[in-house]
Amino acid sequence: MSATLILGGARSGKSAMAERLARDSGKDVVYLATAHAGDGEMGERIAHHRARRPAHWPTVEESLGLAGALRRECTAGRLVLVDCLTLWLTNLMLCGDEPLPESGKLLLPARFDQERAALLDVLDAGLPGELILVSNEVGMGIVPMGALSRRFADEAGWLNQEVAARASRVILVAAGLPLVLKGAPC
Repeated sequence: MSATLILGGARSGKSAMAERLARDSGKDVVYLATAHAGDGEMGERIAHHRARRPAHWPTVEESLGLAGALRRECTAGRLVLVDCLTLWLTNLMLCGDEPLPESGKLLLPARFDQERAALLDVLDAGLPGELILVSNEVGMGIVPMGALSRRFADEAGWLNQEVAARASRVILVAAGLPLVLKGAPC
């Protein structure tokens, strides 16, 4: 399995970079979307992404069970583009029934640890196809206010480190320009 992690801030060009690499791969591409439109603004973002990518790429929507979707979709001769890990992480953090405190210790749903571990296990075991994972780099600014925001920034940073350690290539995108941190140039 070949895995590429593409990191960047909001509107950095990370998704466009991932889509270009997928298009240039010559493989059959499956787009694995982790977002769901919870409001109009998010719906507009999703529509923008849909309009930009080739219509012949099948889209699989999976907001929680990412590891299972990768096992099903990342087959030999195929490239799966996951956009994005941080939305998936958000979905997992918010999938429980317990109210989330504004301050103090934040307990995440049991499914959070299960799905996160399952993703890392799939990456460790390898997949027959090629994989591109997109994720936000959220740890380059101020420390967020509020328990949930701080925990999200921590969890995103830890997940990005774990995925980067398993990926054969890691690219940071800023202002639409790639900086290869690990592996082959783009």
